[in-house]
Amino acid sequence: MTDRKHVLRGRTAVVTGAARGVGEAIARELADRGAEVALLGLEEKSLARVAQELPTPSRHWHVDVTDTDAMERVAGEIRDQQGPASVVVANAGIAEGGPFVDSDPASWQRVINVNLVGSANTARVFLPQLLHTHGYFLQIASLASIGAAPLMSAYCASKAGVESLSQSLRAELAPRGVRVGAAYLSWTDTDMIRDADQHAVLRELRAHMPAPARKVYPPEHVAGRLVDAVERRAATVYVPGWLRAVQLVRAGLPPLVSRYARQELTRSEFSATGLLGPGGRAAETPTGPR
Repeated sequence: MTDRKHVLRGRTAVVTGAARGVGEAIARELADRGAEVALLGLEEKSLARVAQELPTPSRHWHVDVTDTDAMERVAGEIRDQQGPASVVVANAGIAEGGPFVDSDPASWQRVINVNLVGSANTARVFLPQLLHTHGYFLQIASLASIGAAPLMSAYCASKAGVESLSQSLRAELAPRGVRVGAAYLSWTDTDMIRDADQHAVLRELRAHMPAPARKVYPPEHVAGRLVDAVERRAATVYVPGWLRAVQLVRAGLPPLVSRYARQELTRSEFSATGLLGPGGRAAETPTGPR
């Protein structure tokens, strides 16, 4: 055990999208390392179950990250009940796939709102607490932040946006003692990804990616790497690590992706998937089901 293992003990950590998948795994890993976790999301029963199972005093809030007023209220309640946040993980995210020209405008915009606007709302309402604690904000980005893929325009646009958001906030907040990190993730074994594999459009997309990029990683492995980055207050974290090398060649990715699309995607007809997984279905309306 290293001294770093005690960094999170007794500190308040906030995780959005914590009801399942990567968010749940991050919450569990934070609690295992001593943090008292505030779990935010739309699936209240799942949030309650996770909170009850954590080894440290933890609470949950049913809230839509796109609702600024509700997020402001929740941030105040977390400060009053658990103490000001030292760590905030903006993880809430949803996805859909299919041709842009056939996409449902409301569904497409909902992906942008949850992933990008929701991350900005999360930063906005918790930054006063992070400034007080000289804390750390971790934005969950994606391989899609580095190289946009066809047939996933909303998801790629939102993840490119959160990458830029985190870079802007990193420079802005560094002089004030708050560190900002961006986590670049590949395919992770979550309900959203398992649902994606049921749709030809996304199954075909992944099947034609290079072998390393097709591999699916357990959420527990991903969460361990991410919480390591939280303890280091890292500017970036890549899971898997080879994604770091993709940053070096990202300028050359668009022509390669376009060539792939011309060769492979003209062979089949694809339809829209709708919002993916139980988390996506919970986010189908602005307030989500309880």
